[in-house]
This record gives sequence, structure tokens and C-alpha cells, in this order.
Amino acid sequence: MQAGKSSVKKAVEDSLELIDYKFDANVTKVLIKPNMCYYWDYSTGHTTDPKLVAALIELLREKISSNVDISVVEADASAMKCTHAFKFLGYEKLANQYDVNLVNLSKTEAEPVKIEAGSIKFTLMLPLIVRNADLRINVPKIKYMSQTKISCSLKNIFGANPYPSKYKYHPILNQTIVAVNKLMQFHLHILDGIIVTGKPPTLLDLIMASQDPVALDSAASKIAGVNPHTVRHITLAHKEGLGNISYIAKGANPKQFEKRYPKMKPSTKILNTAYKLATQTGLLET
Repeated sequence: MQAGKSSVKKAVEDSLELIDYKFDANVTKVLIKPNMCYYWDYSTGHTTDPKLVAALIELLREKISSNVDISVVEADASAMKCTHAFKFLGYEKLANQYDVNLVNLSKTEAEPVKIEAGSIKFTLMLPLIVRNADLRINVPKIKYMSQTKISCSLKNIFGANPYPSKYKYHPILNQTIVAVNKLMQFHLHILDGIIVTGKPPTLLDLIMASQDPVALDSAASKIAGVNPHTVRHITLAHKEGLGNISYIAKGANPKQFEKRYPKMKPSTKILNTAYKLATQTGLLET
């Protein structure tokens, strides 16, 4: 769905109509996971625009109930603390304005769960607020990432892992992404492609929705000029039953966004190599 032709709220609503998604009136607890990977403002294309989350909150209260309990969540990372990110990125203001909960998953009660992905066995912590939510909504960004080629829906859920020193998982990042997604299965994924990263950041005016994170990541990869069959965490997620790498696009023609998406330049690749080293050592989180 092209966001620029109408309000963000209308674009979100239209994208949900395209996939025939209806909110369940029996839902009482909703959890929303934006991308707050670092202290970069949404205008850089790195983090989820609070205006999209605000529009989603309004829709939830209109379609479900004005009293539905809504929590916006994120977890601490190696070089990002939610206490600061919530304030710097506009989510503290959003929580006060819309009377929603703002939750640091690294500070909430969680239980250990054993899970396997890509033949690797993990013991991961599952926050109870995630487990107990009736409706879990993922609001990722689309961007290049040196370790995994693409960061989108599946990678954003990796960020919900409450363990803060996430760089320890980077040697087995693809398997860990899939493991966390198997542990925390979200019901709805709404991609914020309004502004995307680039030099300079580009106004793409794109919002996509799907109940299938693998299909959404596959479509997003193609828009960014990356073959999804070469992205290990996408193919592994498909193999392990988290979704389908094939999809049918509805709404605006994806080709128009593919043409406008800022492709990676040689200078960007050099910066990404430095960025990869920084994330591997824990100086930055993704």
C-alpha cells in the first residue's frame, strides 16, 4: 500500500483490507514491537515511525475496544538501553498521549524455553507479557544488514530477545533469528517503509501488511534488490514452517518501490563492513 496518497492511518487500514485481516473483538491484550535498534530518529529510516504506531493504536481501539490493553515493547541491546531509546525516539511521548504501556522486555518476568533452529539447540527467555498477549503485532523497518543481507520482520523479532548482549549470537545469527521467531510467533506484521535508509534517506511511502513474516520479508528483499533465496534466515524460516517464501502481492505494484529503493553503493558496503565489526564486538546493536 502506498502511504503517501493518504494518511498513515488510512494506509495501514487499507493494507489490512488488502489481506482481508479483521481484528478479533475478543482480544484484550495487544503487544506491539516496533524497531528501536538504536537512538536513530525515524527520519533516518532506521527506526519505526511513532506516527505509524499511533495510527495502529487508534485502529485497535476503534476496531476492538477503547479499553483494550496495549503494550509497546522493546528489549535492551548491546549499545542501546530502552530507557533512553523510548525518550529519544518519541515513544515516551506516544505512551503518555495514548495511555499505553511502554515495556522493556529485558526488565520483565520471563521463563526459559528450549527450542531448536537449524539443528542448533537454544535455551531462550520468553517474556511473560509476550506469551500472554492475545494479539502480537510486529512493526519492522526494511534495511540492509551486513550479517544477514536484509533486516525486516524476522530480524525485528530477534530484537525482542530480552538478553541484552545480543552480539554473542552473531556467529549463529541466522539460526538465532529463526529460533526467536519460533519462540515468539507474532500474528500480524506491518512494514514501515515510509522512509528508508540511504544517502540521503529516501521517502518511499510504502506500508505492507501480512500475517506471514517470511512472505513479507521475501517481498521486502525483492524491493531492496536482494534475492530472498540468498538470505539464510528467510530460507531457514521457510524450511522450519514459519511462513512461505512465495507470495502474491496485492495493492500497488512492488516494481515502483523497487525502482525507487536506494541501492547499496560501494561506499555503503565499506561502511557496512565497519558496522559489522562494531556489532560483532558489541559497540552497536542491529
